[in-house]
Amino acid sequence: MQLTLLKSKIHRAIVTGASLDYEGSLTIFADLAELVGLVPYEKILVGNLSNGERFETYAIYGEAQSGIIELNGATAYLGKIGDHVTIMSFARYAPEEATMHRPRIVVLGDKNEILRYEGGDSEPGLKVVGE
Repeated sequence: MQLTLLKSKIHRAIVTGASLDYEGSLTIFADLAELVGLVPYEKILVGNLSNGERFETYAIYGEAQSGIIELNGATAYLGKIGDHVTIMSFARYAPEEATMHRPRIVVLGDKNEILRYEGGDSEPGLKVVGE
């Protein structure tokens, strides 16, 4: 048996751009994506906290330390600049692995700066506000 658990979560990211002409995906600034363990082209579930939309797409890396969170292609119709979104990825684990698993979770502030980091096996590679 395999259990599907939350692997990565970026909570309260603010959408900074939208590009209808791109073929799809969600751009996430690279150092943030790496911090939570997202790899390029990984499937993600996005929940728009501002309008209730939920959609699946894949992650691509944007410029490091840019703060960019950009809706691309059809996803640009599901939100607008300034919306708050939660970005999640999931992985399958054996039951014995599941008992030890800790997802990597980041909570962001109004400028897509890290307010809180928890979980995973690594320490945050970005400065956490207030530290």
